[in-house]
Amino acid sequence: MPPMTLTGVQVETAAFAPAVTPPGSAKTLFLGGAGVRGLEIQGKFVKFTAIGVYLEFNAVTWLAGKWKGKSAEELNDSVEFYRDIVTGPFEKFTRITMILPLTGQQYSEKVSENCVAIWKSFGIYTEAEEKAIEMFLQVFKDKNFPPGSSVLFTQSPSGSLTISFSKDESIPEKWDVVIENRLLSEVILESIIGKHGVSPDAKRSMASILAELLMDQNKTHAVPSGEKKLLAV
Repeated sequence: MPPMTLTGVQVETAAFAPAVTPPGSAKTLFLGGAGVRGLEIQGKFVKFTAIGVYLEFNAVTWLAGKWKGKSAEELNDSVEFYRDIVTGPFEKFTRITMILPLTGQQYSEKVSENCVAIWKSFGIYTEAEEKAIEMFLQVFKDKNFPPGSSVLFTQSPSGSLTISFSKDESIPEKWDVVIENRLLSEVILESIIGKHGVSPDAKRSMASILAELLMDQNKTHAVPSGEKKLLAV
């Protein structure tokens, strides 16, 4: 059971539960933060998606060594804090729910563009990453996402990126595709909550929730984890 101190978050029309089990996983993850992703278009902020980021319960203990006692403002202002979440040895799960309709091509091309830009800023973009991006684009090629539908990513500590789809906010029991590339797995989340992340709202929400949990680790507890079999595509 999730800790009773955790609550869900409503982002526009999308509701994010306080805890979920990702597709194909036996682990329960808690809601680390949620917010909108939008763009300024002709002077108006247009909201495209609602994003919720979930973390394995042991993430709080792992993060506490460096970040316990920091305020939400201090956490939100720290690039290193979010990097620790992205690269930490615990499972992460991200649900992106559409506010406006998007084609799979529109969505995946924008995500890929952001990921490649981040890699290049880090001085990382090898043939392996180029291939992973090609696979990522192929997964979304024939997809369409009406309002309310969701794209689901699970970032495994082993370095796998699991991709799933849902017609609504529900979490399917099984994943659709797994891409075995650690840098792609990490950069997907980095593109959301990293230095130039597309959802400052989700970042602020995460800083607020984790600052409170890090003040008192007793608010969280370990949840038995199970093994899951991942397949490379």
